[in-house]
Amino acid sequence: MAAELLQATGGRMEQMEQQMRQVSTSSTSSTKLWRVSQGLSRNMEEQSGVQRKTSAVVETFSQVQKSPQIPEGESVPDFEEKLRPVSAQEGGDAVFKAKVSGNPQPTVLWERAAGRPLPAAAKSLCDNINSQHTLKIKSLAQEDADVYKCIASNKHGEATYSVSLIVTENPAMDFKKKLKKRSVERREEKKKPPTEEEMLKILSGADKKDYERICAEYGFTDFRGILKKLKEMKKKVEVEIVHVLKPLEDVTANADTNVVFDTILELKDPNIRMQWFLGTELLRIQHSHGKYEVKQMGTKHMLCISSVSLSDMGTYTLQVGDKRLSARLKVIDEPLKFLSEFKPKKVTERQTAVFEVRLSKKTDAPLIWKVKGKEVRRDEKFEVSLSEDGLTYTLKIKDVKVSDTGDYTISIGDLTATVPLFIERIPITFTSNLKNVRVQERGKAHLECEMSSKDVHIRWLKNGCDITASRRYIFVREGKRAEVIIEDCELADGGEYSAVCTQDNDTHEYVTCANLTVDERFASVKSGLSDAQCPTGSPAELCVVLDDEKVDGVWLKDGVEISELKGVQVVKQGAVHKLIFSGVTHSHEGKYTFRAKGAESEAVLTIADAPQIDASVLDLLGARPVTVKAGQTAAIKIPFKGKPLPKVTWYKDGVEVQEDERTKVERTADCTSLVLSRCVREDSGAIMLRLKSDCGTAVANLYLNVIDHPKSPQGKVEFSELSGKCIKMKWKAPRDNGGKQLTSFVIERRAAGKKSWTRAGEVDSSSTVFSDDKVQEGQVYQYRIRAVNAEGMSEPLETEEVRAGEPVGETSFTSKSPLGTAVKPPGTASQPQVSNVTKNTMTVSWIPPACDGGAPVLGYILERKKKGSNMWLQVNKELLTGTKFTVDGLVDDVEYEFRVTSVNRAGAGSPSTVSNAVLAKDPIRAPGLVRNLCVTDSTNSCISLRWTPPEEGDQPSGYILEVRPEDAKDWTKSTKIPIAGTAFTVGGLQERMKYHFRIRAVNEGGLGETIELQEGVLAMPPPVAPRFDLQGKLKNQMVLRAGATLCLHLSFTASPPPVITWFKDGILTTGREVITKSKTNSQFLISSSQRSDSGVYRVHLKNDNGEAHYNVNVRITDFPRPPQNLRLLEEVPGTVTLQWDHSPDLIDNSDGAHYIILKRDTSTASWFTVAERVFSSRYTVTGLLPGRKYYFRVIAQNSIGDSDPLDSKEPVIIAKETECISSLRLKEHTSPARKVKPTFLLPLKDHAVRRGHDCTMSCAYQGLPTPQACWYKGESKISDSSRFWHSTANGVCTLVIPTCGATDGGEYTLVLENSLGTAKCSCSLVIFDKDDKSLLESLTNQANKEKLIL
Repeated sequence: MAAELLQATGGRMEQMEQQMRQVSTSSTSSTKLWRVSQGLSRNMEEQSGVQRKTSAVVETFSQVQKSPQIPEGESVPDFEEKLRPVSAQEGGDAVFKAKVSGNPQPTVLWERAAGRPLPAAAKSLCDNINSQHTLKIKSLAQEDADVYKCIASNKHGEATYSVSLIVTENPAMDFKKKLKKRSVERREEKKKPPTEEEMLKILSGADKKDYERICAEYGFTDFRGILKKLKEMKKKVEVEIVHVLKPLEDVTANADTNVVFDTILELKDPNIRMQWFLGTELLRIQHSHGKYEVKQMGTKHMLCISSVSLSDMGTYTLQVGDKRLSARLKVIDEPLKFLSEFKPKKVTERQTAVFEVRLSKKTDAPLIWKVKGKEVRRDEKFEVSLSEDGLTYTLKIKDVKVSDTGDYTISIGDLTATVPLFIERIPITFTSNLKNVRVQERGKAHLECEMSSKDVHIRWLKNGCDITASRRYIFVREGKRAEVIIEDCELADGGEYSAVCTQDNDTHEYVTCANLTVDERFASVKSGLSDAQCPTGSPAELCVVLDDEKVDGVWLKDGVEISELKGVQVVKQGAVHKLIFSGVTHSHEGKYTFRAKGAESEAVLTIADAPQIDASVLDLLGARPVTVKAGQTAAIKIPFKGKPLPKVTWYKDGVEVQEDERTKVERTADCTSLVLSRCVREDSGAIMLRLKSDCGTAVANLYLNVIDHPKSPQGKVEFSELSGKCIKMKWKAPRDNGGKQLTSFVIERRAAGKKSWTRAGEVDSSSTVFSDDKVQEGQVYQYRIRAVNAEGMSEPLETEEVRAGEPVGETSFTSKSPLGTAVKPPGTASQPQVSNVTKNTMTVSWIPPACDGGAPVLGYILERKKKGSNMWLQVNKELLTGTKFTVDGLVDDVEYEFRVTSVNRAGAGSPSTVSNAVLAKDPIRAPGLVRNLCVTDSTNSCISLRWTPPEEGDQPSGYILEVRPEDAKDWTKSTKIPIAGTAFTVGGLQERMKYHFRIRAVNEGGLGETIELQEGVLAMPPPVAPRFDLQGKLKNQMVLRAGATLCLHLSFTASPPPVITWFKDGILTTGREVITKSKTNSQFLISSSQRSDSGVYRVHLKNDNGEAHYNVNVRITDFPRPPQNLRLLEEVPGTVTLQWDHSPDLIDNSDGAHYIILKRDTSTASWFTVAERVFSSRYTVTGLLPGRKYYFRVIAQNSIGDSDPLDSKEPVIIAKETECISSLRLKEHTSPARKVKPTFLLPLKDHAVRRGHDCTMSCAYQGLPTPQACWYKGESKISDSSRFWHSTANGVCTLVIPTCGATDGGEYTLVLENSLGTAKCSCSLVIFDKDDKSLLESLTNQANKEKLIL
């Protein structure tokens, strides 16, 4: 009966499977629902006749798409590993596992089909690393039997997988229940033994070892019979475990195609083992590298064979349980032929032309491309590639040009085909059109445009007329740029300018236009004319500076334009306009005007000759004095020359002559006269004439001698003898001989009481002693003495009365006036004159009074006072007998006035006129010699000089700098007034003319000595050896991408301008470059660089003062070519070793090329970096998660960029760890107890991970008993978080953080704990973006080219 029941159940199950297959072939358009599994209805479960909820196997799948369009990279939830129905005994455990995929990450829920809550013992687990979800139910009860659903959903849809849980009764548990009731039932009634059918039901769910015990408990005695029937029933059920609905069928296929063997099987045990064989050899599916793949869709089982060949022919067998299904594969090998159509190809210029040839099958014969009879080699222009399936050959022609037009021939073996290539020219476009330009007259106009291509022909038009051949214009072509330059624009140059561009194989003309407007130029005066005074015959210059060097002007003299004027030259130097006079004459004097558009300046040129007195006149005046008799008029007339009229000053004995009633000074244009009327003897003295103007000073010295009778002899007559026979006397000669030599002295006497005088005698002028021997003893005598010259006799000097015969000194007589009249005080002395002034002393001199009051002047009283004061102070304590006195004790920087009073026997006379106020101050000395005159700088129009003040003399108030051209004899002052500073720039010089300079200091004390530069100075920049002025703008190393512009711009300083030469690798450059040169810089330009342009470029500068050079190492590079032939090896579990062939660009390693390794999980479309800066052709990828599928990619990278990627063709499946057999019972081995405190052998290390990549942290430890590991992020425990995946095995703790985000950065801590203690270890995780270059550079430098696995 049990067998019939199972057979009936199997029949109904088959009917339900057919119904489900019908349902799975249909779809609902609105919800896109698919049901692709098998199941049984609940009614069938209830009608099965076996215990409820334990006999039905249900497995259903549904998928609903909600979004009408799904973005690329995202998907609807799906089940990669499907759920399996579970059958378990009561009291056991049930586990459901499902692997879910989808983007965004789906949310997974577990439910019961009946709508009841999950059992209390149910626990759901999630492994985010493997996207695996688990539902575990412990201690199963009969009530837990149901259909369980796993629902995965995201924003794009929902997928539901339903499977059944069958809970069978456990006889042991049922026996215990019955034991509890036995005591009650035994008292009620004794139960009958079960029938054979009932016993079969009881034993069908029990173990074999319990059969005998159960039969005994139920009182069933036919133990052997029931065992025989139970075996027969199970054999029938086993025979029907595999039901073939569709057998394998023979397949015939062409070579290099994919083949699928499929069969439909009904399996009672979905976990039954299946094996595929080719002949008798078992197919190792996992190690076939994608050759074989086994797939299942519901009850359909398939074997997929890729790229079949003749070696794949044979019989393929599927072994399922005791069933063997076989089919034969026949492979047909067709002849090689072209599958592509060869049509003429038309490509636009500068694009990439692509030829593809598809073959009917793979072949080892090489395919050869030819163009114009020459074989195509792979280089920067041509790229030849082969598809992954080995059937499609591709030729790419990059950056096609007109010269690439022609027939391209493809040949492989005996097959040949020809495809013509036509190039369509790109229309010329103006990336920069001509723009309207407005310039001023005499300015420089630039009209430029830039085309999209440099291979064009260009014509220039003005107002529609071709000007390409005109020399009026300068045409410049540099690559794609074209320019027309118009220098010194005139008003007539205004108009419309057009650039007409054409190209080969193109009939169109491309035009761009712009207008040029020329405005009339006006200028203003920046530095105007200044009045000039020049000596006759000296060179002169009138200079005006405008603010615009393009403006011309005209010169006028007294309102008339200067056309031809002898000795005058008109010069224009940029904005400086000059009128240069070679030698100024009286005809050049006048008013000069400079006129330009919008500017005018005026100045007056006059003759300025220094005063000059004829040398013959000076010689005559110095040869003999001017003599005049007293009372007559003295007229001194001196002729001179000078313009402007100088200031005339006459001096007598160093004192300026002031005009009065007797003194007159006359001045005319060419002479001056000093007239002294009624001359007196006191007018005699040194006369000086001083002529002074801004141009200089002239001096004439002479002596005026006024002759008169002499003055009376001096002093008191001394008597040396008074005897009765002789009276002997002695006197002094007069102070003034009257301008004539004394001839004699006349001595007269008179007796006492007598009035008449008698001549006593006469002596020669050389003697002042007289002896009178005609005397009478006892007689009293009085004598008088007169001096005699050619003009007459002087006033007498009277003696006292003496007695002859009386001893000397004992006679006393009262003197009287010579005329017997009363004596009066003397008259007024002349005005005091002050000389030899210092800060402490002054010398005062005066002339005695004309009237002595009837008695000789005994002396003088000298007084002084401060200017502005009324208090006079007497200078001398005793009478001054002379007429000159030096006053000391004065106060510095104070003005003093003086007066003199004469004294005779009658007393003091009236004070003289007060002298002029004189300042007590040391006299100013003329400055000494200027020191260290030198040139500091020079240009083409000016020279700068510097000097040091003189050490000797007083401080100068200024300096007079004079300049003389080398071809001239006369010196010219550079400024009208003295220069205040110690540096000056002389402007307005003629370019490359040599000039001489001299300088002297000046102050109130006069002019210092002149010092002259030893050599002349050229008006040009100072000689300078070539020197580069880099300022960090140009480096010694340059790396450029092919096609970029190579521009080397160097600035330098040199005088004179150097000769510039460019070299490449030591050879003069004569290629495609454009070299521009100027006085201060040079530029080397290649508009489109190539790899052949790499090398060492040298610019060489040389002039008369030296030479210099500068090297620039230029390297032209491009994207690297990709590596080839990627091979994958899984040598160690959990790792994959990649091997590939080197990129040609990495072998040279000239661009710092290296490899980047990336991986991609099949569940996502994103690539993650595994390693960077890999230099070998082999790398082992670690940290792969078991059960996942990975693709790998290798990219070559250099300083320019990345190559095309090299990807693995098929994913690599990381094998899971082998599960131990739970039923295998091994004898436990007891080892001696050993306890170790937890310690870290290899601690955690800090990590830096790019956003979106996985991070794996590992450390090694030891400890017994095995410590418990807990992970923390900061203070939060993360060991139980589904966000992280961690494992602890074989002394290694590992934490995996998938797809790191910004919030994952921070400090992570691992705590190990056992009964002996605790150990901690921490590390930091830094998350950075791809563009975070500063962090990347620091990490790279820190690693020092170590491989960093992120």
